[in-house]
Amino acid sequence: MSLAPAADTTTDLAAALTEAADASGRLLAQARSAVAARVTEAGKVSAAKLEADQRAGHGLAWLATYAEAIRQLASYTQRMSGEGRFGEAEELCVRIGAAEYLAQISGGIPMSQGEFVRPSDLGLTADDVAGFMTETIQALIAGGNTTEDRARLVALMRDNSPGDIGDPGLDETLSAMRVEMRRFAEAEVVPNAQEWHLKNDYIPMEVVSHVAELGVFGLTIPEDFGGLGLGKESMCVVSEELSRGWIAVGSLGTRSEIAAELILAGGTEEQKAKWLPLIASGEVLPTAVFTEPNTGSDLASLKTRAVREGDVYKVTGQKTWITHPVRADVMTLLVRTNPDEKGYRGLSMLLAEKPRGTDEDPFPAPGMSGGEIEVLGYRGMKEYDISFDGFEVKAENLLGGEEGQGFKQLMQTFESARIQTAARAIGVAQCALELGLGYAMERIQFGKPTVEFPRVSDKLAMMAAEILIARQLTYYAAREKDAGRRCDLEAGMAKLLGARVAWAAADNAVQIHGGNGFALEFPASRVLCDARILNIFEGAAEIQAQVIARRLLDGVN
Repeated sequence: MSLAPAADTTTDLAAALTEAADASGRLLAQARSAVAARVTEAGKVSAAKLEADQRAGHGLAWLATYAEAIRQLASYTQRMSGEGRFGEAEELCVRIGAAEYLAQISGGIPMSQGEFVRPSDLGLTADDVAGFMTETIQALIAGGNTTEDRARLVALMRDNSPGDIGDPGLDETLSAMRVEMRRFAEAEVVPNAQEWHLKNDYIPMEVVSHVAELGVFGLTIPEDFGGLGLGKESMCVVSEELSRGWIAVGSLGTRSEIAAELILAGGTEEQKAKWLPLIASGEVLPTAVFTEPNTGSDLASLKTRAVREGDVYKVTGQKTWITHPVRADVMTLLVRTNPDEKGYRGLSMLLAEKPRGTDEDPFPAPGMSGGEIEVLGYRGMKEYDISFDGFEVKAENLLGGEEGQGFKQLMQTFESARIQTAARAIGVAQCALELGLGYAMERIQFGKPTVEFPRVSDKLAMMAAEILIARQLTYYAAREKDAGRRCDLEAGMAKLLGARVAWAAADNAVQIHGGNGFALEFPASRVLCDARILNIFEGAAEIQAQVIARRLLDGVN
């Protein structure tokens, strides 16, 4: 294993990474000022200017994400070293990942496969970059992502389970939960996921019931309401491990998490007492019904109407990309209750009850119909377009009992939803790594396993390093949420990076499989399809970068 000149011990490595994080922060501050000068008017961000200069704005979001990632690597190194858990594999992942990300900060960060943000795009000069490239950072880059380090990391992965590469740094409770979820996924999900995917079958109800028995649906619901009362970090552990088995199973708890958070934050005491125990036990399966055909992320333009008539609301309109609605018992339904209020102010959230349906009769409720959207991946729960025509919802199921609060209530769930999506992305990436490594160890070409070819092993090493980075960023966001601190920025960064890491890992796993990766019988093809959605839902990558950029630029003079 090579050692950077400025970091020949673990203590020195942590110090070097802290210095690199500080330097990244200074460069970010310079970029913020430069971009702000281009997109503000009278001290405020101009939406038109920011839109016209999206490369700079979104590039700033990516630079901030990388800067935080380096800081979390420094924190991880220091924490794990102090606990005596910073082994050779952990050190290699940190060195490789830090070296690569620092090099990209100075040379160009990939926002997608064909879009790179260069320092000059952010208004940074050659002198700014030179100031960033301290001797310590140069040493980290030169001594980190080396041929020898990558080869050694893959050798360790070949000798051990790749799932154990890069200790996540969990406490005993979360470690035990991780083992339990992995055991369940290995026994009930992994052997069947490919068949369920190819047949476009629902996740069997017995699996859903088992997930409920494991406490997944009530993970973060307070004990007073029948839940486990755990934090968002536990949600990350569970979501990651179940998604490692199959993202569909890892996503079963997503709608329950969203519904529970909506009700906890905005519901009346009566609504909490009624719905939370039912959601926690899995007796009631929720689904989120927000998106409309022509609005996408533009929720201010939402048109689905809910008119109150006596003790019911009558709902009329169309929704799309609704996950698992046929089996759902209640919909968190975002509607416009005040047509005179344009934008967000006229929106309200309804807890709309409905009977469970079947493939033959998906929506056996008056005033409700829909059709399935056939999708490449993320199967197992099924996606639907839904039309409402006078569909009735009890007025008592208006969330919080007050109209016009729907958007505000929904915004309160975004942090958790994006943290959970980042965790699901890590699980997908981990699955891709294990599939790629397993195949490369078995596939013989030119007289030896393909894992022994550097271009193959290099892919695997970078996958492992990026998974560790994305995991630490995601778990950090979760801990911030658990501490009651605002973390929309951190959650957005975790989701932005996690989705890119998952797609890169899945793409590399297919490449390692060669032609077989393109064959439907090999799980790598499924993982590729599953990974692709992560850059789209819960805020497309472009929207996510825009939100992060806006937060970074607000208040910059």
